[in-house]
Amino acid sequence: MAKKPQSASIGQIRIIGGKWRGRKLPVRDSEGLRPTTDRIKETLFNWLMPIVRDARCLDCFAGSGSLGFEALSRFADHVTFIELEKQNSQLLTENKARLQADNATIVQGNSLAVLAQTGTPFDVVFIDPPFRKGLLLETIQLLEKNQWLADESWIYVESEAESPLTNIPTNWQLHREKIAGQVAYRLFIRHSIEEISHAN
Repeated sequence: MAKKPQSASIGQIRIIGGKWRGRKLPVRDSEGLRPTTDRIKETLFNWLMPIVRDARCLDCFAGSGSLGFEALSRFADHVTFIELEKQNSQLLTENKARLQADNATIVQGNSLAVLAQTGTPFDVVFIDPPFRKGLLLETIQLLEKNQWLADESWIYVESEAESPLTNIPTNWQLHREKIAGQVAYRLFIRHSIEEISHAN
């Protein structure tokens, strides 16, 4: 029997809180896919507890959908998932159906190309791009430039621990940060430019 290609093998992610707590969802083992660990996810959603309920969320590099489905489980109003890989995107659609998550939208495409268009403002944004591909800075710039962020949005950034995070917009305030092994994860609160000017 021929071996299945590596990308077709199936792993799992687990939803750790909310209405679907304990549910496991299949994910493909594809190159560069690195679902956020349960430990980091638990810390992140503790940080987001005051804001995630009823929030409109954007998962910029959805991959397994781990962050977006966790947000929906915790009563986010809506989550938009952007995912480049067609197979991953199909699986996100299947998992949306498994959970009957009618308030999820799956966009299959290049995140930078999607974010280069004018967007609608989101309250919570997850930025967890494939590591070492140089995608982070441009993603941040496009979000800020093209109206994807609400005035008081919260932005989660997961990146390589060894790379300093530079050129963050001046109206983004670092709220929390931690390092776990090779992963640095940070939560920012974005303030409107007008608010920053008044403060100064």
